[in-house]
Parts: sequence; structure tokens; C-alpha cells
Amino acid sequence: MEHDTPARETLWKLIKDIKFGMLTHRHANGMLHAHPLTTQNRSIDEQSLLYFFIPRSGELYGRLLTDGQVNVSYADPGDDSYVSLSGQASFVEDLAQKEALWSPMAKAWFPAGHTDPNLALLAVRVGHAEYWDVKESKMVQLYKMAKAAITGEQPRDLGEHKELTLS
Repeated sequence: MEHDTPARETLWKLIKDIKFGMLTHRHANGMLHAHPLTTQNRSIDEQSLLYFFIPRSGELYGRLLTDGQVNVSYADPGDDSYVSLSGQASFVEDLAQKEALWSPMAKAWFPAGHTDPNLALLAVRVGHAEYWDVKESKMVQLYKMAKAAITGEQPRDLGEHKELTLS
């Protein structure tokens, strides 16, 4: 595993244009539940924080107060890139931070704006990240997989796979 700036930048490059991440948390009954959330960051955060707006009135808010261990996953099948982030969730009570992250898209869920009392700013401090980024064209990927099937060897060099420790 690595802890380096170029890999962090690659990680951000892979998720910055994906509108929704799937945040997975442990439900009170022990099962894992996932929720689609919009990432509010406009750039990579120096403290490895990802921000999301969620309603205080929802089940997710209460669960994260009890157990903040989460995973956020992103997928862009068109570009063959996949990201899995594990970290600790907490809530930020900073009106200026809410305003800085506010977007017109958020208004659809929180019509009273960034001062809406139901608006909670969820921060996920990413501790571990893993990504897969395939650089080869679909044709090259298919060729390598077909060759592997014929030879009985696993396909090689289908892209970059990295693990990072971020905090």
C-alpha cells in the first residue's frame, strides 16, 4: 500500500466526475446498507475528507452517529475505473463549510438552502483506498482475456490497481 500524492491525485481524477458514490454502512440489525450520495467536494481534500449532504431526519444520520465505519464506492464502467474507499464518518457543524460546498443540485433535496436545519454535512475521512483503472481499449481487453482463456493463464496488464493508506 502507498501513501503518495500522485496516487491521491489519480484517485481524485477517477472520482471527480462521477456524480454519485454508494455509501455503505452497518445497519442496526448488522446487515450492510448502501445509499447513493452526491459527493460535494470540488477538489481533493488535504485531510482526505469527502463531503456529502444528508438529511438529519433520515435513518442514515442516526446510524452514522452510532457507527461511523463506512465504505464509499464509485464506478465508471464506460471508462473501466472503479474505486473503493473505507473510512470514518462524522458530521461537520460549520455553516461556512456548508455554504462553500452548496450547489444548485443540493437545493432539490434541501429547498431552504445551506441554512436548512435538516441539512447535515457528512464528512468521511478516508483511511484506505483501492482503485482499478483499465487503460486498454475494449478490443485489447477482449484479446487479452481470450488469450488467457486459451492459454489457461490469467490476463496480465489490464490496467492499474493500487491500494493507498491516506490517513
